[in-house]
Amino acid sequence: MTLLNTPEFWVAVSLFGFLGVLVYYKVPGIVGAALDKRAEIIRKELEEARRLRDEAQAILADYERKQRDAEKEAQDIVRQARSEAEAYAEETRRALGDTLARRTRLAEDKIVRAEDQATAEVRAAAIEAAIAASEQIIRAKLDDKAAAKLIDTSIGGLKGKLN
Repeated sequence: MTLLNTPEFWVAVSLFGFLGVLVYYKVPGIVGAALDKRAEIIRKELEEARRLRDEAQAILADYERKQRDAEKEAQDIVRQARSEAEAYAEETRRALGDTLARRTRLAEDKIVRAEDQATAEVRAAAIEAAIAASEQIIRAKLDDKAAAKLIDTSIGGLKGKLN
């Protein structure tokens, strides 16, 4: 078998012919240009991605700062609310103490008045009982003659007191 009759020879000739056609039509330049164009597009996309990443990092840093500021503001609000609540509680305690003191004074005054009234009622009842007892004793022991003498003496005593 000769070299021209072998399939390997014809495969090699076809390969070189194909490569020659590719070179003739400048396919390697076209492929290179396409690859260069694709590389340029990829490079621009990478630059855009870097720019977007930097922008995203700046936005993230800004939001983190805003979050820290918001947390600090929330803490300040909570601190102020606690302070106001404590002040309100203290004011309420003081007002409650004042109210209790005033009501205690009023109750004590009422008790004193009730005691005075009860004492006056007891005195009046004791006086009435003493008068009634005296009246009964005087009626039992005093006859008409002694009663007339007692009246005359009392009238005489009134003259000295009225002048």
